Parts: sequence; C-alpha cells; structure tokens
Amino acid sequence: MARRLGKINLKNTALFLCDMQEKFRGNIVYYPQIISVANRMLQGAKVLEMPVVVTEQYPKGLGPTVSEIDVSQEKVFPKTSFSMLVPTVVDHMKTLPDVKSIVLCGIENHVCIQNTVLDLLEENFDVHIIADACSSRSLTDRMFAFQRMREAGAYITTSECMLLGLCGDAAHPKFRPVQKLITESAPDTGLLNTTVKGETSL
Repeated sequence: MARRLGKINLKNTALFLCDMQEKFRGNIVYYPQIISVANRMLQGAKVLEMPVVVTEQYPKGLGPTVSEIDVSQEKVFPKTSFSMLVPTVVDHMKTLPDVKSIVLCGIENHVCIQNTVLDLLEENFDVHIIADACSSRSLTDRMFAFQRMREAGAYITTSECMLLGLCGDAAHPKFRPVQKLITESAPDTGLLNTTVKGETSL
C-alpha cells in the first residue's frame, strides 16, 4: 500500500470548526488568539469555496459561536457528544461524497478535537489539525493531545501552511485574497517554549 503523505487537495477537503463558543471565554488558553486564527481559516474556506461544518456543544448552556466568527451562512450542528461526528453531521457528510480530507479547528483539543480526529481516522479520512487554531483549558492537555493525535495518524500543521497548501500555486485564481488573510503573521498561541499559568508547552 502506498505511504500516506498527507498532501492536501482543495477539491476534496472540508473545514470542521468545533465548539468555538462564548461561554469558553476566560477558560481556554490563548482563546482570543485561537479565535483569530480559526476565523482566518473560516475566511479562507469561504474564499476557496470549501464545505464547512460547524458544531456547538450544548448551545443552550454554553452559548453560540463567538461573535468574532461569523457562521450565520454556515450549517451549524448542535451536539452534546464529545465528537463532531454526531448522526446529523454524518448524514450531512453523505451529501459531500468527494470529501476525503478534513481540516480541523476548535476546542477543546484533548476532548472534542481529539475524539473527532479518532472518529474521522476510523472512517478513513485524512485529518489535518490546525495547531494554532486548537486549544484547551490546560497547555498540558493541549500538547499531549497533539502528540496522541499525531501518533494516531493525523497531520499537525499551521493556518498559514494549510491556506497556502490549499492554494497550491501562486497562479491559483483565489491566491490573492488568501494571501491577504496571511499578510500579517498569525498571533502567538503558545506552541513553542511558552509558560502560561505555570505550565510549559512541549
């Protein structure tokens, strides 16, 4: 069997945005920065006309998706499961039979993101986790979740790397508007040698 290289292909890729909700403010490490990068990914998906799946964890109690991320034009799936692959999302994905790769952003990294990744891998999707758009309440949980997901077969990457990879070529007709999204570097999200609340990232 050919070795999986994880090369991204815009034609068969969707963006999953997991549980970026109001009530998590003040609890998630680097949440303002994670919101900013997740919004960058959503804007890129819109420019590139990618399918987008948005979930909200128990929105009655945890509120809607944060106001900085406009999902008013997207299909939003409420859930209580600690995975995005609830029956309504699975049914929706059946309407997108060409999608083979998932780009994943959101929270929490060690709970809903990790369980979504494991479920997607079981369904033979390629999974690309945007490291600077995923977080948890604890840096320890966040970083060990990245390790486990990588070991399971997911690809860990960054927002800029993914957006440029989706374009694939400066001659792509949507490259210029995507380039505008990354003109300013993504904010620091504590992935490298940063201590927050006494915890040091791996």
